[in-house]
Amino acid sequence: MALPPLSLDRSAGALSRQLYEGLRDAILSSQFRTGTRMPSTRELAASLDVSRNTVHVAFEQLILEGLLVGRQGAGTFVADMPSGTPIRPNAVEPTKPRGRRHLSQQGRAIHHAATTWPQPVQLPGEPRGRAFGMGAPADLFPGKVWRRLLVQCWDRLIEARGLGRFEYEPLREAIAEHLGATRGVRCTPDQVIVVSGSQQGIALAASVLLDPDDSVWVEDPGYFGAYAAFVSWGARVVPIAVDDQGLSVEVGRKRAPQARLAHVTPTHQFPLGKTMPLPRRAELLEWAQAADAWILEEDYDSEFRYSGAPLAALQGIDPNQRVMYLGSFSKSMFSGLRMAYLVVPRDLAPVFRAAREVVGGPPPVLEQAVVERFLTEGHFQRHLRRMRRVYAQRQRRLVMAVEEELEGLLSVDPDETGMHLVGWLRSGARAEDVCQRAAKEGLELLPLSSYRAKPGPEGVLLGFSEVGERALVRGVRLLRKALG
Repeated sequence: MALPPLSLDRSAGALSRQLYEGLRDAILSSQFRTGTRMPSTRELAASLDVSRNTVHVAFEQLILEGLLVGRQGAGTFVADMPSGTPIRPNAVEPTKPRGRRHLSQQGRAIHHAATTWPQPVQLPGEPRGRAFGMGAPADLFPGKVWRRLLVQCWDRLIEARGLGRFEYEPLREAIAEHLGATRGVRCTPDQVIVVSGSQQGIALAASVLLDPDDSVWVEDPGYFGAYAAFVSWGARVVPIAVDDQGLSVEVGRKRAPQARLAHVTPTHQFPLGKTMPLPRRAELLEWAQAADAWILEEDYDSEFRYSGAPLAALQGIDPNQRVMYLGSFSKSMFSGLRMAYLVVPRDLAPVFRAAREVVGGPPPVLEQAVVERFLTEGHFQRHLRRMRRVYAQRQRRLVMAVEEELEGLLSVDPDETGMHLVGWLRSGARAEDVCQRAAKEGLELLPLSSYRAKPGPEGVLLGFSEVGERALVRGVRLLRKALG
């Protein structure tokens, strides 16, 4: 029999899966008529230059799904298709869905928020990891140590039959000890809720603390992921201006005095890098208590403070347990580690744990066990000390290069903390245009306006954590072309 064209890409995954999908589509699109005898596994394997086992696996799956039928001594045939079987008129282009495609109000809000999420301008085919990319840590993670701990934890958990998705108590203990010693967070292990990334932590807080149409303060400019999480939950997001002391409580009181929650980054405001001083912190805490509101304190990169110890958390000075503290390991270890933690008031911990089970539970226990060992054996602190030295040097080199190459075009102010700087553009320049031109030079830039609800001074975000000093200097020289 003549087979329809079957294209197998040896670099695109399992060949048996590709063959199965090609034959399935051919049967459902009526390219094979009912009762057609299929080639033998030997013939088909020879014609496609694959192993017989590859063909056998594909045939077995099609037989299980009722698309093929094997007859003893006769071969394999296309099965009878019962009435109502969905037929594909064109196996390449799927049929157009029929009927209304109704989304819930929350679904529409999630889709809108996700599709407006700030993304760097990137030309087709350009690799990631270019100069000024945001968020990814330096490639300095001690992989050999991690692999050793991974093997040890795997062996121990396998022996104890402890693999699964449950909360690993030793990790909560290690996190509580770490936060108390380095961030001034006051908590016991039972207040620590381990989650799969900071975004899940924000969504979890929204689900527990907010009703639809509740007002939420967010920083302007601020972290768009928080905005998206609150909008998707049906909250009324109220952008509050950020000044030199962080979120303006005075503006918040005027715009939404009865807000139910405020999302803040007080230690190192994202993206402007401001630090909220004690009087402003006290004012924010006073508002929360008077309004019967909550504060979600996100502490995303304050581990990377280059001079002195990291600043104390807002949670540590809260006398009324109104603050939820959110931290993450993704920025300090590696991006693929989707693990973060919430510190919540003790009386709310059972509610947060129950809510977390609804969204899939904690991260895999194997990852939790490895992180716990990484913390308790001192590897995390050694890694942070190295990262701080590297980031401080990279930032100094970036500032120096900007001053040498971009005088009159763009200015930056050094920062004692973090993984990026804000580059302020000369009067009249538009950040979006600069980012478009920078992409053509192979740079990865985000405009500050992507994080603003209201217009403000034009700027771009210059990440310096992901690439080395030479790449940063080369990036500054390329940026000059985009600014010219």
